[in-house]
Amino acid sequence: MAARKLLQPILIGGLIAGVLDITYAFVFSYLRSGRTPAFILKSVASGALGRDAFQGGAKTAALGLGFHFLIALVAAAVYVLASRALPFMTTHPVLSGMIYGLCVYAVMYCVVLRVSAIRATTWPWSLPKSVFIGGLLIHILGIGLPIALVNRHYSK
Repeated sequence: MAARKLLQPILIGGLIAGVLDITYAFVFSYLRSGRTPAFILKSVASGALGRDAFQGGAKTAALGLGFHFLIALVAAAVYVLASRALPFMTTHPVLSGMIYGLCVYAVMYCVVLRVSAIRATTWPWSLPKSVFIGGLLIHILGIGLPIALVNRHYSK
């Protein structure tokens, strides 16, 4: 029973955040530069495979989708487990979730992308304003907030 109380908010929160985030990435990238969903998914896979990912086909795109949801589920797991030690995260989900989304953004753009096979060298605040602000907003409102609200729902 205790594992179920942890698994439900992790799975549901992670899946909701993952769907919102990848949908944003598909729409924003298409509108901004005409990039296809397959290109976006290959760019996620490139974090592990490097630039060769862009030469891959459907399997590489599927791998990117798997990585994307794995990252979302890990983000949800970190939040849910941290909230068990810090009750404020459950009693104040809006504020906590928004702060957590900001933290997820910082970790992804300032750590993960730099140590991945992508080897990003651009700091997020150096990106075009639409990319920087859009990225912040999707992480705050589409990742941190839903994870926190789902966690709150399943913590009652």
